[in-house]
Amino acid sequence: MTSVQSSTRLPCGNRVLDLAHPHVMGILNVTPDSFSDGGRYSALDAALFHAQAMVKAGASLIDVGGESTRPGARPVSPLEEMERVAPVVERIVAELDVVVSVDTSTPAVMRESGRLGAGLINDVRSLQREGALQAAAHSGMAVCLMHMHGEPQTMQDNPVYNDLLLDVLGFLRERQLACAEVGISRDKLLVDPGFGFAKTLEHNLSLFRRMERLHELGSPVLVGVSRKSMIGKVL
Repeated sequence: MTSVQSSTRLPCGNRVLDLAHPHVMGILNVTPDSFSDGGRYSALDAALFHAQAMVKAGASLIDVGGESTRPGARPVSPLEEMERVAPVVERIVAELDVVVSVDTSTPAVMRESGRLGAGLINDVRSLQREGALQAAAHSGMAVCLMHMHGEPQTMQDNPVYNDLLLDVLGFLRERQLACAEVGISRDKLLVDPGFGFAKTLEHNLSLFRRMERLHELGSPVLVGVSRKSMIGKVL
């Protein structure tokens, strides 16, 4: 995560990230069907143990996800997502010195996670679900806006762009403006180009080559490529 902003501080609830240097986000999937580790950390103690290990290894943020966003993943109800995420967020906040991020598009999960002490909303749908913008604004948490076309179930069905970079930049600018309209200040926003989300291998590599252009958005950049199939395809 890097930034060219004049400010190098990202407020995350009651914590602040110093963006004068990069940070590592540890991924904690509390789902049965995530592509890399589905089902391994569904139990609360197992989730906490994994979070502890990632913090010890150098993670500054732990990203808790209760709904898989892999290609073809099934949707889950807000209640099911809440039951997966809330106990884990509460336990990590209470026991670890780390920023807790919540990988969610669901307004109710955003509100409850903020109440429990999470500091960042990491939304692959960029607050486009009904009520998400308002929930994020009310929570006071930082927000990561990610580029994706369609939904996880269909996003890899022949994604096509006239100009991928311009599409990504235009979409993220529009979502930054939408956040501003509900009172989410720019200093609380991150942007993510969405590697592997509605993108072919060629799209992903093109984004890598031109990634410095993302700084035109004036927000810190979050990049998620760990364990994705694009790495294996390159090799």
